[in-house]
Amino acid sequence: MTRSPRSIVIHGHFYQPPRDDPRTGIIPVEINAAPDHDWNERIERECYGPVSRSLGSVSFDFGPTLLQWMERAAPDTYAAVLAADRASGNAVAMPYHHVILPLSPRRDKTTEVRWGIADFRRRFGREPEGMWLPETAVDHETLDVLAEEGIRFTILAPHQVNGAPAGGLPGWYPTAASRRIAIFTYDGGLSHGVAFGPLVNDAAQWVDRLTSASGDLVAIATDGETYGHHHKGGDVTLARVLETLGQRSDMRVENFASFLARRPPEAEVGIVSPSSWSCPHGVERWRAECGCRAAPERNTQQRWRAPLRAALEWLSEEVRAQFEREGRPLPTELEHQLLRMFTSCGWFFDDIAGIESVIVLRSAARVIDLVGPQGARLEAGLLERLALAPSNDPAVGSGRELYLQRVKA
Repeated sequence: MTRSPRSIVIHGHFYQPPRDDPRTGIIPVEINAAPDHDWNERIERECYGPVSRSLGSVSFDFGPTLLQWMERAAPDTYAAVLAADRASGNAVAMPYHHVILPLSPRRDKTTEVRWGIADFRRRFGREPEGMWLPETAVDHETLDVLAEEGIRFTILAPHQVNGAPAGGLPGWYPTAASRRIAIFTYDGGLSHGVAFGPLVNDAAQWVDRLTSASGDLVAIATDGETYGHHHKGGDVTLARVLETLGQRSDMRVENFASFLARRPPEAEVGIVSPSSWSCPHGVERWRAECGCRAAPERNTQQRWRAPLRAALEWLSEEVRAQFEREGRPLPTELEHQLLRMFTSCGWFFDDIAGIESVIVLRSAARVIDLVGPQGARLEAGLLERLALAPSNDPAVGSGRELYLQRVKA
């Protein structure tokens, strides 16, 4: 009997934080992105433009805030992204902002998912079947929201799934509200070898590893910036791998939606709740001093993480309470900034003085601009709480000084 070809899905998660100043819509110069004006421009040159030629064979999601920038600043690459999906159906949706959904109340989970679906529909002209979760951060409620909004599948890391079927097959996750959603689990070893080397630098070794893997489906998931930005030449390696696989009769390169249509789940799975792909402590990287660092050799403290989140959560609840008392809906722009304050990058790295934390504080400042007469009181309360978020840089001091000197000024 002739064996069916093994299915290969290579997924790229493409994302950048919203770098524009929300008061002006302009991205300030980011010095360390030189010779480019900012990191969006640099990564587009190194990665998004070159990789766009491979997207017809790669499962992918693009953060809506990145596509918003790309539509205006890199229209040729943007057009290539849309064309790739028209030809292949490879695109997967993402919540509108890159927030850690398990740390959000249900109302914000629902808003982020609905806005992500609406953005996907506008750009790609169809309904999304799958949704990539930022940092693959998941809990039980998040999956119920996805299922409630019509999302059919998501992708998680192997350590996030209990009882995953053998052979790379998806499983059904039953939610507490009697809904269900399919869960795909990517191959952890192969994905690590691509994301951190050596596979991303060696097309032949990459193909050999795929050939020797077992199962009906082998899925790889990495940050899309792996290909050309994190690893110079990674876009070329990816193209060579796809070309080689396309010539083989024993391999089928496809996307998660097409596999799901042909092979729906036959078993149920559970999840580790909450969990993520980049923090072994669950989702603590975005709210606590858990030890996860971008540069572990520097041994920096992360005592700033909890006060930063507490300050922004306080601001969000105070603003919402005001509008609830007055019986008024939140203006769309204000809702947008309240959600954007929780962009995950603000907590991911090693110090509050980094550009990523400045980005979330810019949105906090814009919220205060928009809220009206209560602005002065809210800013005073925010500063009081940010003073408890110490930087590793004595010259910065705390989040309070950071806000006053690099955001408010």
